[in-house]
Amino acid sequence: MADIVREMLISHDPSETRVAVLEDGRLVEYYIERAKRSVVGNVYLARVKDVLPGMQAAFVDIGLEKNAFLYVDEVVAPEGIEDLPRRDIQAMLKSGQQIMVQVLKDPMGTKGARVTTDMTLPGRFLVLMPFSDFVGISRKLPEPERERLHSIIDDRAPKGVGLIVRTAATGASEKDLLADLEFLQRLWKRVQHQALEALPPEVIYTEMDLALRFVRDVFGEDFRRLLVDDKGVFEKVVSFLKKTSPNLTRQVQLFREKVPLFDYFALNDQVATVLDRAVRLPSGGYIAIDQTEALTAIDVNTGKFTGRKSLEETILKTNLEAAEEVVRQLRLRDIGGIIVIDFIDMEDQFHRAEVFTRLTTAMERDRTKTRVMEISRLGLVEMTRKNVTDGLTDTLTDPCPTCHGQGRVLSESTRRIMAERRMREVLRGGKSAAYLFGLHPETYSIVNAPGQNVVASLRAETKKQVAIVADPDCGPGDVRILIEGRAGTIERALR
Repeated sequence: MADIVREMLISHDPSETRVAVLEDGRLVEYYIERAKRSVVGNVYLARVKDVLPGMQAAFVDIGLEKNAFLYVDEVVAPEGIEDLPRRDIQAMLKSGQQIMVQVLKDPMGTKGARVTTDMTLPGRFLVLMPFSDFVGISRKLPEPERERLHSIIDDRAPKGVGLIVRTAATGASEKDLLADLEFLQRLWKRVQHQALEALPPEVIYTEMDLALRFVRDVFGEDFRRLLVDDKGVFEKVVSFLKKTSPNLTRQVQLFREKVPLFDYFALNDQVATVLDRAVRLPSGGYIAIDQTEALTAIDVNTGKFTGRKSLEETILKTNLEAAEEVVRQLRLRDIGGIIVIDFIDMEDQFHRAEVFTRLTTAMERDRTKTRVMEISRLGLVEMTRKNVTDGLTDTLTDPCPTCHGQGRVLSESTRRIMAERRMREVLRGGKSAAYLFGLHPETYSIVNAPGQNVVASLRAETKKQVAIVADPDCGPGDVRILIEGRAGTIERALR
């Protein structure tokens, strides 16, 4: 991991902001922010709308289209509630009550945002938790550094307030850490003041935009450089780092080439593969990614790779390559929720252990919280990955209007039969002697294919005049009646 060359790119234009993270020149993380920004991290003064004892949850109005969901375990208990034998949502919240909440998950699909009353305010080096007394250090830091940071923070953490020292605090001085702590305490006081002045539902704290959020949370000494193609964003990033990590400003550069930033690094082709179901592996194998509402299934296949030594060696090599690529795709597509990886069956338990080690080692580079179960005898790995925002696929695409998100389209035979059936129904039920139908251009070609004779058979069957034309305004599975009338009407219209 220490040998990996990491770079961050920030591209901004009037339409969107894009952030890319590269490892050895390969795209591993890619995020987009458009006019509709993520609300994760925002703090709202909300109003409780419904308390649901059967679900031990409540719906709260934060001013968005859908009410937010607040589970009982995400409610900071008032004084006295802690002594109850079990947490009861009805004892904590009442309909109409004003509460301050923070968004944990963006609204997704038909679901509203997920919120908590247990606030966390992130800084460059620390995370402030106003309703906690826990003090912790990032587990990604080496033990000597953890001990050094503990010695600084333990004696200076305010009573009754929790703190987490972030990975970005590596090498940070005592002065830097205390300045960050002072900033977060001032910020919390400002949030509290805003809550007193606000009328629910109202936002009282807005999280940073995408560019600054990534610089704060991700950018550090382990990055070779940060390139920004917009002067305004560049100045904003440098100003932020001067206040928090002055030593990192030398790694920030304004991109001045005439070629667009993402074209210069040939990233657009890599971004395009995010929409592909199959992802090729170096040996010739591939992984297939299928996302459903409940989970994501990833299937590993040898594809064109036949190997040289033995079947077992071929399978092992494919699975090892897949383990690396699966993690890259999870990060790149920002896939969350339940994930099942179906590696190719391996008889050798040592091979299974080797593949699992490769997978977990690759997962160490993933910032998002994950939980991985051991590989089974069938080669299955079950895991969960924290789901915070819509994945990249949902950001870049909409459900197909033809297949309605199923990923399948009607076959030519089905479309021909549907069009023929619909025209037959109209001809049998209609009183006119002649009909001109409009079909989607592709359906028109299918119906008119050699050997079909659909129009001739309908004429013979119904004894009516029938004609069809290609209609670009017609849906793939639709039939439109363009003209109907007496015998001869269609011939005159088509002259």
